[in-house]
Amino acid sequence: MNVSVKWVEAYIGLGSNLDNPIDQILSAVREIAALEHIEQIAVSPLYSSRPVGPQDQPDYINAVMKIQTSLSPLELLMACQTLESRHGRKRLVRWGARTLDLDILLYNNDLIDLPALKVPHPELPNRSFVLYPLADIAPADLSIPGEGSLADLLAICSADSLDKVEP
Repeated sequence: MNVSVKWVEAYIGLGSNLDNPIDQILSAVREIAALEHIEQIAVSPLYSSRPVGPQDQPDYINAVMKIQTSLSPLELLMACQTLESRHGRKRLVRWGARTLDLDILLYNNDLIDLPALKVPHPELPNRSFVLYPLADIAPADLSIPGEGSLADLLAICSADSLDKVEP
């Protein structure tokens, strides 16, 4: 029996502020691209941003990766959490410092509201360190389900605290 596999487009937010954050992000991009059932489409430039939450931690390095995948949303989440663990991620303090943070920002054009996963990411509209890297690699007319257009979200989200970083 020939079963066709459905591939969907997804965007993953990457962040790190511990243990050489640039290397953490670049390594995570390579590891995600090497996963079975995932094809890398694009990666944004790296950005430096101030932390959300506790301010007694280093600035973050952030990026967004566009992929195609045949993984379900929960399978993709589990793959991301496995990579975070391999990078030494510890979930001790909400919005605390971390070696690697991987968030599923968008999955296809789906609205997902599960206990373990909310897509689009609930804070996506409020975070310049997600919106601006996303805009670097997404189509100009990208629609964020339930939120409106990426262009409209960018128009009301300042990039003042963002700086592009060379790897």
